[in-house]
Amino acid sequence: MSRMTPFSNPLMLGFDTMEKTLERIAKGSDGYPPYNIERIADDQTRGQRLRITLAVAGFSQSELDVSIQENQLVIRGQQVEAQERDYLYRGIAARQFQRGFMLADGMQVLSAKLENGLLSIDLAKPELEKRVKKIVISS
Repeated sequence: MSRMTPFSNPLMLGFDTMEKTLERIAKGSDGYPPYNIERIADDQTRGQRLRITLAVAGFSQSELDVSIQENQLVIRGQQVEAQERDYLYRGIAARQFQRGFMLADGMQVLSAKLENGLLSIDLAKPELEKRVKKIVISS
């Protein structure tokens, strides 16, 4: 018996990749690093502005990577182990993480800034103009 999903509806054409993306997101969330998503008021642009802020204390700018892969914003952090240290007690582990956020079509990353252990990424979604496209029927 095959599995029925909302995206397998015959009226939902071309949404199969969205279903795979949702499954991938559901599997990969361990809660680290913690983050906030906030809406930012902006009078200069029409549309919506958002800011994602991740708590990345202990990571330097060179240990962080922000990229976009197939409409997904991917933030990676990888700390390098300092081999020359002799710890008596080690409560702060060198960690690595990968956190992904799906971006809607038209979403743009404006900037990324690391300050006081917080990585802030500003996003904008311009307001799309509503238009109707007439399709010519040929015989």
